Amino acid sequence: MTAPATAAGRWASLWGLAIVPLLLLGAVLAYLVATGGGLKTLQGPPVEQLKVSRVTLPERGVIQVHLVNDGPQAVTVPQVMVDDAFWSFTAQPAEPIPRLGRATLTIPYPWVDGEAHKVALLTSLGTVFEAEIPVATLTPQPGRDLLVRFGLVGLYVGVVPVVLGMLWFPWMRRLSARAMNFILALTVGLLVYLAVGTYLDAQEFAAALPAFWQGTPAVLLITLLTLGVLLALGGKRQPEEAPLGLSYRIATGIGLHNLGEGLAIGAAFALGEAALGTFLILGFTLHNITEGLGIVAPVVRQKPRFIQFALLALIAGGPAILGTWLGGFAFNPVLATVFLAVGVGAIVQVVWEVGRLVARNTAALGAPLVGWSTLGGFTVGVALMYFTAFFVKF
Repeated sequence: MTAPATAAGRWASLWGLAIVPLLLLGAVLAYLVATGGGLKTLQGPPVEQLKVSRVTLPERGVIQVHLVNDGPQAVTVPQVMVDDAFWSFTAQPAEPIPRLGRATLTIPYPWVDGEAHKVALLTSLGTVFEAEIPVATLTPQPGRDLLVRFGLVGLYVGVVPVVLGMLWFPWMRRLSARAMNFILALTVGLLVYLAVGTYLDAQEFAAALPAFWQGTPAVLLITLLTLGVLLALGGKRQPEEAPLGLSYRIATGIGLHNLGEGLAIGAAFALGEAALGTFLILGFTLHNITEGLGIVAPVVRQKPRFIQFALLALIAGGPAILGTWLGGFAFNPVLATVFLAVGVGAIVQVVWEVGRLVARNTAALGAPLVGWSTLGGFTVGVALMYFTAFFVKF
């Protein structure tokens, strides 16, 4: 037998051993589907589960309820109640909603601007699923005027405070090496707070997802995957590229965090909570000014060009504009969860890199890594973010 034939035989044998368990698994699954595994007499009542992903008011006198079938079987919704009264509606698609399927119910109902309404969905098996409209108001529709207004909101929340924080750069260049190490430790504290806050925001969005998305573990897994990829890529960088590259990575992590802030503001306006939206704008503007300081801290001994400062500000603050648009016009909790989880991984990776920079600087100064200077800087960074967050937490 020739060498190629022997190699082909080994290859076929290898894949044959890999495929046999899969074939047996398929046979077992087919048996269970066909016979119920001999447990059909023990089966309970059918399980129905619907997730109301969003309720919108696209025009006067119309309510739209967006559904996802989160259960193990198809669901039919033959009746709808609005404020305890049965109401006619149309469904798109009209047939039963299959597992993991989506549907939109359009209800012609004379909702009252500024008032609360309750929608109840009755399935063919008698299960009731409810959705609330806390404050009835027209759902924003994409248009040039609103795009500009929401874009300005994102600008005020994201870009402006970051630029203002970066204006501390000339002052920071005059600081001593020990004082700059304090600022870098402050940056670590700031980023740690952002990582924790972004992770909690991602988990909040994940909790609103249908169960099949497995949002809670998905956030952790996406975070770890992002962190691993960034650490692997980080091993290929040249040392001389580190300061400016580190600033770009800090800006990227902060930008993903600011995306979540934009989502919160846009969603508040979309739900008719204008006062809350304005409150969030003011709070996040104050809260984010310290982010600019953290972005420019690694390059304080460098001479970045103006275009690089502008790009850093855009990377860190620009996502707030995108988040405001998405939150106001087409909020998607799946994308929000993914973006924020990626942001957590990016921020944690930057914490690692800035922490290494602090360790090198501390060693050069002949001081212990965990001393009063570094611990004080870290504490001040966390405290700044914590106390300015009083304006956006309620």
